[in-house]
Amino acid sequence: MTAKKITGRIVIFALSAILILVVYYAWTAFPVISGYGARYLASAVFVEGRDAADVIKMDLADFPLNYGKYAVDYKDSSATGNVLGFAKKKAIYRKGLGATLINDLDEATVRAQKYTIPPPPVINTDSIPWPMGDKVSDSFPAAINKQKLDAAVQEFFNEPDTVHKIYSRAVIVLYDGKIVAEQYAPGYNKNSMMHGWSMTKSITGTLIGLLVNDGKLKKQDPAPVPEWKNADDPRHAITLENILQQSTGLNFAEVYTRSSEATQMLFQKGDMAAFTASLPLKYTPGTVFNYSSGNSNILSRIIRQTVGDNAYYSFPYDSLFYKLGMYHTLMEPDASGTFVGSSYAHATCRDWARFGLLYYNNGWWNGEQLLPQSWVKTVQLPAPACTLKEYGEQFWLNGIDTSGRRLLPDLPGDLYRAAGYGGQEVVIIPSKKLVIVRLGLHDFDKNKLLANVVNAVN
Repeated sequence: MTAKKITGRIVIFALSAILILVVYYAWTAFPVISGYGARYLASAVFVEGRDAADVIKMDLADFPLNYGKYAVDYKDSSATGNVLGFAKKKAIYRKGLGATLINDLDEATVRAQKYTIPPPPVINTDSIPWPMGDKVSDSFPAAINKQKLDAAVQEFFNEPDTVHKIYSRAVIVLYDGKIVAEQYAPGYNKNSMMHGWSMTKSITGTLIGLLVNDGKLKKQDPAPVPEWKNADDPRHAITLENILQQSTGLNFAEVYTRSSEATQMLFQKGDMAAFTASLPLKYTPGTVFNYSSGNSNILSRIIRQTVGDNAYYSFPYDSLFYKLGMYHTLMEPDASGTFVGSSYAHATCRDWARFGLLYYNNGWWNGEQLLPQSWVKTVQLPAPACTLKEYGEQFWLNGIDTSGRRLLPDLPGDLYRAAGYGGQEVVIIPSKKLVIVRLGLHDFDKNKLLANVVNAVN
């Protein structure tokens, strides 16, 4: 064989390999890009009331989302996404339920689902004192240096790096339950609902806590998951506590830079909990910490099965949101009708602050112990399988890195937080009497900016 023929075959082989890689990437990545964009756009427009062009320009502009083409159909209350005309995805909006990405089930079946979301009370919250209302006291605590606090909050909105901007949209600081600082980016205010992403996990865990408080669930019992009911199934050993602590042992990868169980679940599956529950074990339950959005969606389906379909859609509102005065909060379901308990809650900054305040108050609210005090203490304790001590039960902690140094070294060790993609944060620091909420587009230097707030407390 001549050198020319050998070179030709090498070139053909290389081009074929490249083509295979391109096709594989398109096959796995395009549905994620189009699905993410369609659902995000539908939520932003129909739930949060944002302008579609602004959402596409700002929120869907980063690689690889910028390769998608997205559109809103206002007559149909839907949004669509595709990449180069391929992998078309559609998300529909339903009043009270928000946006749902159509997967597995056909659109007509999803639209025909029955649900009842109780309306919030018709009251003027501006005349009702915080936290049940929005009337804020003019008094200011002596323990806070107001000048330092105002500068610390402003720092969230400054953009020293003009290339990698963080785009903070809202910040609230509570001191001993009172609003002492509050700031919004242009176009946002106290009534603006914003996406919490994985802060939703902490809400889902809290709903489980309500059922534990009512005696309807027990953390130490085998998790009531139909796929694991056979005693001979090794997954039968997974307890509710294992799920809360992200130590189920299921073979689930929380990876977004390639096709993974997380991307398949969120953007290609109609029943996210069933998908996750069907996965095999990779580790013995309770032995390895593996952060998984799938676990939180299993929790959401457990809630549904425990309270029943008739009560399920009203349960978060009647039992938690409206009791806290969270009148501008919404959870979105997957195509099967189960709330996406890992990722899809929207709320105003003040509502997120109310949620944090419930934990600051050890589960006590308006004369009622909503959560067991032991529950609130437990979410602050490192999960036994979490070697870096950075996770409790659906909340993140100020754990340690591999060298034994605190993860957020300039912040107190008792800090714990609900945290979501893009730097969504509800931070609770009991020793400093602080609850801090930050909402925005991109992540930020948590150690520096949160420490600035803490240092304003005398």
